[in-house]
Amino acid sequence: MELQIQNLIKKFGNNIALNISELNIPKGTLLGLVGNNGAGKTTLFRLILDLLKADNGYVLNNGLDVSKSEFWKSHTGSFIDSRFLIEFLTPEEYLYFVGEAYGLNKETVNERLQPFSRFMNNEIFGHKKYIRNFSSGNKQKIGIIAAMMIHPEILILDEPFNFLDPSSQIEIRDIILKMNQEFNTTVLISSHNLSYTTDISSRIILLENGIVKKDLNNSADVLTELNEYFILQTNV
Repeated sequence: MELQIQNLIKKFGNNIALNISELNIPKGTLLGLVGNNGAGKTTLFRLILDLLKADNGYVLNNGLDVSKSEFWKSHTGSFIDSRFLIEFLTPEEYLYFVGEAYGLNKETVNERLQPFSRFMNNEIFGHKKYIRNFSSGNKQKIGIIAAMMIHPEILILDEPFNFLDPSSQIEIRDIILKMNQEFNTTVLISSHNLSYTTDISSRIILLENGIVKKDLNNSADVLTELNEYFILQTNV
């Protein structure tokens, strides 16, 4: 599934939060979106997911304008933050609920959860706790798992390494890469973790003040180039 962005502008008051004239993301791309706080990363994801109304331009998901169609949602998985979880449910109840929304029965959901057993680390299931009573890290895990277990053709994860311990960061990095490689899933992640992002991404986009400053195919020199860019920004 391809994503296409044309003349996309989002303003908050007089501030232009995002201004992207053209951006095409072909099927199977694993795109890492990087930038400082306020660069427009989350705003871009929210526009792609039709959670914000653009002031100009549009986003096409496999040829469908996301602001005018609902059909793209059936093949798109995402996790932005824990506010999108249903916190009065247990993790089991929530994941079965998500599965049912995508036409998956409990048996299929249980089967698809197996690859996440190490990532869950015996901390998610079987504790008879509501999601609201879990740590930020485990809420993050629940949201990521829900987005991935539906086997989406497009997967969007905003700061997937946030709140996770080092072992879990490594585990989810590898799971994201495996999904992209095995299912040819188009994956978009935003992250402040340049090392993990460059480890797995085939393409890196650097946003600054809502504008694409760099659009890079991954190579051995990308991490060095990005580090040098951000070092220069701190010295301005």
